[in-house]
Amino acid sequence: MENKDFARLLYETADLMEIAAEDGFRIRSYRNGASAIEGYPERIEDILNDPARKVTDVPGIGKGLAGVLKELLLHGTFDVRDSLLQRFPPAALEFLKIQGLGPKSIAMLFEHFQVQTIDELEQLCKDQKLRTLPRMGAKLEEKVLKSIAQYKEHSGRFLLSAADNLARELTAYLSGLDGIDAITPAGSLRRGKETIGDLDLLVTGPGAVHALERVAVFPRVHDVLGRGQNKTSVKVGREGLQVDVRALGKESFGAAMQYFTGSKEHNVALRQRAIRMGYKLSEYGVFRIDDESRVAGETEEEVYNILGLDWIPPELRENQGEIELAEARALPLLVDLSQIRGDLHMHTTATDGRASLEEMAEAARALGYEYIAITDHSKALAMAFGLDEKRVVDFARTVRKINETGNLGIRIFSGLECDILKDGAMDIEWEALAELDLVIGSVHSHMNLEAAEQTDRYLRALECPHLTAIGHPTGRLLLHRDPFPFDVERIIDAAIARGVWLEINSSPERLDLNANHIRMAKKKGAKFIVSTDAHHPNHLHNMRYGVLTARRGGLSSADILNTCRADEFASALRSTRR
Repeated sequence: MENKDFARLLYETADLMEIAAEDGFRIRSYRNGASAIEGYPERIEDILNDPARKVTDVPGIGKGLAGVLKELLLHGTFDVRDSLLQRFPPAALEFLKIQGLGPKSIAMLFEHFQVQTIDELEQLCKDQKLRTLPRMGAKLEEKVLKSIAQYKEHSGRFLLSAADNLARELTAYLSGLDGIDAITPAGSLRRGKETIGDLDLLVTGPGAVHALERVAVFPRVHDVLGRGQNKTSVKVGREGLQVDVRALGKESFGAAMQYFTGSKEHNVALRQRAIRMGYKLSEYGVFRIDDESRVAGETEEEVYNILGLDWIPPELRENQGEIELAEARALPLLVDLSQIRGDLHMHTTATDGRASLEEMAEAARALGYEYIAITDHSKALAMAFGLDEKRVVDFARTVRKINETGNLGIRIFSGLECDILKDGAMDIEWEALAELDLVIGSVHSHMNLEAAEQTDRYLRALECPHLTAIGHPTGRLLLHRDPFPFDVERIIDAAIARGVWLEINSSPERLDLNANHIRMAKKKGAKFIVSTDAHHPNHLHNMRYGVLTARRGGLSSADILNTCRADEFASALRSTRR
């Protein structure tokens, strides 16, 4: 189990305790423990499995929670949680995912209406009965209905990072078998899609069939959906992500890789092209229609080449013009993770981060970065202890002194994630912002404004001469919150006109901007930064998801400012000041 798995189960149990009106001190202990585990730099499982270590040495973990963690590691659950789940309908945990409902309101729903399912809750809102409960009204009913629709739409989808982590775990698990040449993810994970429906793993080598047997007994498999000569399908984890593992022969590996990577739209267009050229394309290879002889299939490159195309990077395979570009030998040279030289959006313990500036710098240096920008929150986020004007100015001076010493071995740019307020004003006075190297303007509040108001809000923010970039521009949280409405194209145009960059936020919950917006902005001449919004050193590794998203948008290194060397980037920063 990863730390986030332990933390999620503790958070959920705390919510169940609150629904049950249990002791507040105990509820807080579970939440505090979950928070401590979530941000802890070591894997809790490794500590639990080490006889020389004590998990109670982790701040926030007492003897009681230590026992709970041991139960979780052994059984995937624990008695307290199980007993709470027996007291409530099976959908209790689903209710907690509905925006507008907290543990106390869910307790009222159970008491007054005995709702058992999400469908029953939806009907309750449609019948306008939710508003009859204390502190609930028509607006809340509307919010709950909208959230239920989103929940149903996203049900069965998983974040890109969840599928990626499972693919890595399964690859390590199966790689120990004899006769395995390669284990390669395909499908939407390989294309870097922001959410994943299921995970495809393709296995090659003389021992590939043994992987089909072994995956069925993977420790976290809770349901074997099917087992055949060439494929095994399983459900993994409590959330039930479906994994399809296929054994492939060497002669058809390339064709199968192309076929199972998709997308469906790309594959349909490719098959139609093959037919026009006198070929039949399938997961087994490329064959002549007249005599059914094989002409390609061992590698993806030869599949595309026989069809008169350059090999197309997986991230572009969405039938968005990539086939025409491949035919014209005009595909973009996409940015690579190795080309990123710095991370420009991260938080420290000065606000809501989990590590100091020095610790974040050390972690970034270990990744080979030349520079970072520290961008803690501004004062509007009071819960995050955001910086006011005095702290902003003091921070800028501190960073200048750090860079003068050179002791950290990496260049630090002083920055701020400055809230864009409801009326579009910046949360910090311009005079203080002028002291910083970099200012990311972000929206964290009042996301329910009408599109015209939200657009005007951004337009006013863009008037700030010290604004460097717009952070996570659409405000979405994948599988949880839709983008807020505004005229995206108009704001992109305004940002370009004022020399303001656009962020591609690499947090797996955001991946914002998305690929469609990136493509639009690139055509207009926008410049981008790819950054992690890290709140912990471990989060710096999320850069790969932002790079995948940038690749899906067709970006090369020339489109992304933090592929520049430190001095070049510093010069680019100075050019943004208006």
